[in-house]
Amino acid sequence: MITISITGTSIQVRGHAGAGPPGQDIICAAVSTLTQSLISSIEELTEDKISYSISPGMVDIDFGELSEASRLLVDSFFLGVCSIANEHPANVRVQ
Repeated sequence: MITISITGTSIQVRGHAGAGPPGQDIICAAVSTLTQSLISSIEELTEDKISYSISPGMVDIDFGELSEASRLLVDSFFLGVCSIANEHPANVRVQ
């Protein structure tokens, strides 16, 4: 199961969906794409500074005060992962 924790200053993504073989799990791919897109979007579209760490089955994103643009990007990420979690509750949980 993928667990996504969102706080006021960080996002943590942990685990694997287990919905298919490695490299063919579309749920993992969807969450990974949203997460990497969030990182790239904040870095490329805003002046906000974030730090992040990515490794197999784990992403940590840490940030301080975010601009309105970055908050909108985080909100969009949240809506996306909640949509996936609602469709696949056995594979994804948002906390």
